[in-house]
Amino acid sequence: MRLTFLGTGSAMPTGERNQTGLLFETAENRVLVDCGSGVLDTLAATDGGYTDLDAVLLTHHHLDHVADLLPLLKARWLADAPPLTIAGPRGTATLLDELLAVHTYLDEHVDPTVTDLDPGAHTVGGFDVRARGGRHSMPGFGYRVTPANSDGPTAVFSGDTVAFPAFLSVADGADVLVHDCSFPDDVETDNHPTPASFGEALAAADIHVETVYLTHLYPHTDGRHGEMLDSIADHYEGDVRIAEDALEVTL
Repeated sequence: MRLTFLGTGSAMPTGERNQTGLLFETAENRVLVDCGSGVLDTLAATDGGYTDLDAVLLTHHHLDHVADLLPLLKARWLADAPPLTIAGPRGTATLLDELLAVHTYLDEHVDPTVTDLDPGAHTVGGFDVRARGGRHSMPGFGYRVTPANSDGPTAVFSGDTVAFPAFLSVADGADVLVHDCSFPDDVETDNHPTPASFGEALAAADIHVETVYLTHLYPHTDGRHGEMLDSIADHYEGDVRIAEDALEVTL
C-alpha cells in the first residue's frame, strides 16, 4: 500500500501546503481521504489522476476538508469517469445534497453513491476501514485503513481532533499514524493538539506505531518544526516526522 500526502496544511493557506488530503493506493484500488482546497490539483498530478479513484472518505465536513469535492465531481463528469463513492460521518449525504442543490446543472450530470458511516468497521473502495470518533468542534471520525481482506499494511489518520489515548489505541500495531498537530505549544487551542499534548497522549496510550507523521499544520508552525519534534520527544520516544505535500510513503 502507498500513502501520498496531497495536502498537509490547514484553513490558513501558506502557498506551500494544500488543505487536507491523503491518497491510499494498492495495485487495485485508490481511495482519497478528505478533499480540501488544492487537493484536486495534486491528485491530478498522480499516476492515476482524478479519474482512477474508487472512493472519497471524509473525516468531517469543515470547509478545509471538503472544498475540492464538487470540483472533483465536475472534473470526473467532464472526463467521463464512472460515478464515485463518497462516505463519511453522519450528515455526509445531506452535505452532498445541499452542495449539489446550489449547482443544479452539476446535479444533473453527477450521481455519486453517498453513505453515512457509523463508528466501527466498514469496507470503502477496496479498503477495510475502522471509524472512531475524535474530539473537535464538529463531529467526525479518524480512520484505520487496511487493504480489504488483508492483515496489513495499516495506516491510521486522525482527522481533526485533540490527542487522547482512547482514540490513539486504534493505531496500535499500525505502520503509520498520521495525526493532527496544528500548532506549537505556545498557541492555545481546544480543538487540535499541540506537540506536548500529543506526546503526552502517545505516552499514555502505550501503543506501538512504526512511524508518526504530523499534519494539518497552520502557518504558526513554520520554522518551528524542530522545536515541535523535540517537544513530542520529551514524552514519546518513537519515530515522529513532519509531513509534507507530495510525500509518498510505501507501507
